[in-house]
Amino acid sequence: MLNHLYGLMVKPRSQWQEIAGLSEKGLNRQLPYVIILASLPALAWFFGSTQIGWSIGNGGQVRTLTSNSALSLVAVFYLTMILAVIAIGFFIHWMAKTYGAKSHPMKGMVIAGFTATPIFIAGAAGLYPVLWLDILLATIAVAYAVYLLYLGIPIVLDVSEERGFLFASAVVTVCLVMAVVVMVSTVLFWSYVAAPVFQH
Repeated sequence: MLNHLYGLMVKPRSQWQEIAGLSEKGLNRQLPYVIILASLPALAWFFGSTQIGWSIGNGGQVRTLTSNSALSLVAVFYLTMILAVIAIGFFIHWMAKTYGAKSHPMKGMVIAGFTATPIFIAGAAGLYPVLWLDILLATIAVAYAVYLLYLGIPIVLDVSEERGFLFASAVVTVCLVMAVVVMVSTVLFWSYVAAPVFQH
């Protein structure tokens, strides 16, 4: 797992080539990668939101969440990350035939999970919740994830660069739609199910 993590961040092309060479059984063994790595931002945000807290406004009061409130929100956050990877992986598999690629569901999920690596790593910034820093790191992480996707799709699914570009663009569109759905769902969840509860 650490080899994949290091490889995708430092030498992504050769790492994607190594992933492309895995058998179906080898791809199935990559499932814990996402399950473990997605826990990094979840644990970081739990600690950051309960122990450090947010500063509201310029020089405003620092607000921290109660442990119970943070636990329920972080649990939903973690499940959302896992479900997002599964959904995007399914779409990658489903669209593969359109672009002349051979795939199976686990291959799509592995591509989605490995592509999300920089986003999971950037999520560790939740240990110290500073809005401008978190937004900056999230922007860099998403940009690098998109780069990984455009680089990885042609290699892992064995399609031409041109088809791979179109394929990756379609996947990015799906991701944008999912991001909007997640944001709307978050607002509804906070409003009607479990609003954040701050410590007094």
